[in-house]
This record gives sequence, structure tokens and C-alpha cells, in this order.
Amino acid sequence: MARQATIVLNCVGPYRFYGEPVVKACIENGTSCIDISGEPQFLELMYWKYHQKAAEKGVYIIGSSGFDSIPADMGVIYTSNKINGTLTAVESFLTINSGPEGLCIHDGTWKSAVYGFGNQNQLKKLRNQSNLKPVPIVGAKLKRRWPVSYCRELSSYSIPFLGADVSVVKRTQRYLHENLDQSPVQYAAYVTVGGITSVIKLMFAGLFFLLFVKFGIGRQLLIRFPWLFSFGYFSKQGPTQKQIDAASFTMTFFGQGYSHTCPIENNKPNIRVCTQVKGPEAGYIATPIAMVQAAMTLLNDVSNLPSVGGVFTPGAAFAKTKLIDRLNKRGLEFSVISSSEV
Repeated sequence: MARQATIVLNCVGPYRFYGEPVVKACIENGTSCIDISGEPQFLELMYWKYHQKAAEKGVYIIGSSGFDSIPADMGVIYTSNKINGTLTAVESFLTINSGPEGLCIHDGTWKSAVYGFGNQNQLKKLRNQSNLKPVPIVGAKLKRRWPVSYCRELSSYSIPFLGADVSVVKRTQRYLHENLDQSPVQYAAYVTVGGITSVIKLMFAGLFFLLFVKFGIGRQLLIRFPWLFSFGYFSKQGPTQKQIDAASFTMTFFGQGYSHTCPIENNKPNIRVCTQVKGPEAGYIATPIAMVQAAMTLLNDVSNLPSVGGVFTPGAAFAKTKLIDRLNKRGLEFSVISSSEV
């Protein structure tokens, strides 16, 4: 049964400039809030500043409820639910598929990235000040891949995914461990980039980006000419309707863990599982689907939400709800590809 409630869906970014006044106003007025931020500094800052206040008001502030980072966060939870044992580590690989007219992303995402990387020292300072205890590593430690690596299972080169997914998933796993006594899952995120030509192209774009983002004038140039510095991937106009219609994404999860009969200590993982989340174009189709279904879940699955309000990741808020079922019915498909015990 749905309850009478007010929810604000905040789609306006960059959130480092426009997000906090909305969060503050929602809490003061007893209103829950869902946003689609992919900015770790904003998301983590909102937790430290407003979690207790939101809890006192009994409202839910749930960030990153779009393409960043519902597929990744709920994908790890889905994988954990589908393994016949204890999931201890997951690698995700994002593949963006485009049609004959190619791929283009609106420069709003580009601006968030420019400001985010340009102010990384602030995020590091925030994390140092939080003084959190490390989440325990269960089972074999997940080895990080090289900055450019080849994924044999997907027949593609990959690079680390620099969005909010890792930050969000780690916060979810901390919450599930500390509040629900669940075994934490190690996580690493990558994005596939195709063949060696694409790797070289992205390396040049990345070098330009990292060089320019360190300086004020460089950031101004990046923001003013997104199409030039991103080699055409970002523009102020965003994608055309044909590009949107032809685009899709696949996020593949490779998990490892231990069966119920295999002791975790001093043993290698003896279970492998592969799952996927597939969906339509990420920014203009998948994100609205994810956001609206998150809001519907907040309204209808009251008994399965955290017992008190606060500032939450999608996984922390919706782990026990029917959000994945809702997404499956509306075009974001969660599925098991393979599962095996070694």
C-alpha cells in the first residue's frame, strides 16, 4: 500500500552547485528527495552534513538514482542474491553500444567531471576527516587491473570507470555490513573501449583532460569546448534523437565467492558467477526509468526501507525492496548469464 508522502526528484546539476539547497530545503520541510548525481564529493558530503538531520525528520535522501549508479549498485546486490554461497568480490564492465550515427553525451556530464576531477583534493580531505574504519576484506583480495587491460570474456580492452559507481557501491557495502551484518563485497568498475585504436584515442583525450583540469584556465577551456577536448564524445547540444534511439548499454558483472561448504579463510574462491544489467540509452531513457521507479519504490515498499530516514545510496535504501522487479518490467533487465562451482 502506498503512503501519503511528498518526494522531490532533483535532476539539476552539476550538483556541487545546485544540489545542496534542494537537500536542505527538503529536510526542513519533511520531504524525501531523489537525485541522479554522479558526483562522489557531493554525495558523500550530503551524507556527512545531513544524514542525522534527515533521520530526525524521517525523510529519505537518496542520491545517484539514475544511470549513476542504480545499474552498478543494484547489480552487485542482484549478483549477491543469485550466488549459491557468499559473494566476496565483483568486477563490472560497462559497454556502451551506439548506432550508425555514433555516440554523443550532453556536456552537463562533462562539466560535472571537469569540476569533480579539478577538486579531487576536496574529496580526499572529506574522506580523511571522516576517519572511517576500513570495511573488512572477506576472502581473497580482489586484484586491480592495469589502467589498460584486456578482458578475454568480452573480447575488448577496458579502462577503469571513473564515474561514481565505485564510491556508491562501497558506501552501500559499508551500510549493509555495519547495519545488516552482511558480508561486504569488494568491487572494481571498468568500461570497455573496443580495440587498440579506441584505446589510443582515449589515452590522448585522457591526457589532455588530466592536464587541463588541474588549472583554472584549463577548466574554462574544457567547459567551453567539450566537443574538441573529448574528441567528439561530449557536446553542448547532446545526442540527436536518432543517436538516442540507437544507443543502449550492457553492464556485465563477474563475481567470485565461496560455497556454503567451503571455508573462506585461507582458501581460493570456488564459485564464479556472471550477471548482466541491460538497458536502453543511458542518459535520456535509462536514467528517467531508474529515477521514477526509485520514487515508486520509496512510496510503495515502505515496510522494506530502512526503518528510519537518512541519506542513503540506492543499494542501502532499496536492497530489500522490489526495485529490481520494477526495473525488469520497464526495460532495465537483470539476468544471470552463468554460475559455476569450481
